[in-house]
Amino acid sequence: MRRSLIAVAVGSALLALAGNAGAQGKASKTTQVVKPPIAQAWIDVATFSGMMGGMPGASVMEGLSGLFGGKKDGGNRFGMTQAGSSGRWLDVTLATRKNPSLTEALQSVPTGSKLAPTLALVATPPDKPKAVPESDDEVSEPEPMERPKGKIYFYWGCGETVRSGQPKVLDMSKASPTDFAKFFQARRATQRGAHQGAGKPVWPNARDTRKVPEGASLVGEHAFSGDGVPESFRFPIGAQQDFMPAIDLKQRDSGNATQLEWTALPTARAYFLSAMGARGEQEMVFWSSSEVPETGFGLMDYQTNPAVDRWLGEKVLLPPSTQKCAIPKEVFGDKGAMLRMIAYGNEASVAYPPRPSDPKIAWEPEWSARIRVKSVANTMLGMPGMGDAMRGEESGQKPQQQSPGALDLLKGILGR
Repeated sequence: MRRSLIAVAVGSALLALAGNAGAQGKASKTTQVVKPPIAQAWIDVATFSGMMGGMPGASVMEGLSGLFGGKKDGGNRFGMTQAGSSGRWLDVTLATRKNPSLTEALQSVPTGSKLAPTLALVATPPDKPKAVPESDDEVSEPEPMERPKGKIYFYWGCGETVRSGQPKVLDMSKASPTDFAKFFQARRATQRGAHQGAGKPVWPNARDTRKVPEGASLVGEHAFSGDGVPESFRFPIGAQQDFMPAIDLKQRDSGNATQLEWTALPTARAYFLSAMGARGEQEMVFWSSSEVPETGFGLMDYQTNPAVDRWLGEKVLLPPSTQKCAIPKEVFGDKGAMLRMIAYGNEASVAYPPRPSDPKIAWEPEWSARIRVKSVANTMLGMPGMGDAMRGEESGQKPQQQSPGALDLLKGILGR
């Protein structure tokens, strides 16, 4: 126990196992030999809030079913940190080079997790082979692609009025592939997190479908064990990597704009908001909170700490002290929009033993682990009571009268 706590090098990023190592090696006369860790773990931590849960990764109607009286609880399954309904979610993956066919493992978790003493990690069974037709002589011709019609409008920045030079407009009936590429170009620094694969046990799984209980905390010591997993694989998770609070996003109409307000989250590194709506049948509208043109299509997910810090400097993301943002009414009018907000937590990487400072000494980690954290809110723009309605639904109360209006807005946006 004591040996592991002293040895853990919090902050020795997984990037150092590859590209970073080469960069540091070039700066010195001697290139340090860096070997991949024997075992690796990925831990994704997520909090979702709002009427839409983890959409758009989840089914639209599944996300709305609980709000409108249908079946609400879809249970716990791997991948809910990407498309979970409201609540706290945890995805874990483990792999070891000493046993590429690892099928089962255990993760010891602290009492505060309310899942103690262990999580049972199980590898996903391989897909069954698909039947091949006896005869496949016919070659089908690809369907001719029809050029899309309509226009896409893009606005950006928080404020009461639309800024000069906006919106950017893409006429899909005339745009070239280069025009499309420029219009949809977006920042992204999402690295591999928890994932499924052969020889990589995961949690949750069919054997252990427990959901993260309310009030659970990951703070404390964690350990992995299994065939081929080093006995030293033990490390603490601190408060910076614990479940983030839910984003309590409130809306109010100020006349010329929709004012968005929230309580700053204590462990947030930055914020980003985006919205998507429609004008009629052939016009789409996008908006983001960035001070510079950034659609944010790649930002609604975990991002690395250096990238978040860099984008804060570029004014793409909102500082952690920010508690409000306004969307001009001119952007979406009275058509409504799907609104998303993300609070980036602090990613942490740990490895044992720590990297030697002497480049002449090879670094041969026994294990490494990456913990990623985020909090995401999804709701409808222009529905100020939606947060309260969602909380009422969770407490067993009936939805308020504005619920059918939200469904109508959603149908209009999706063209259904």
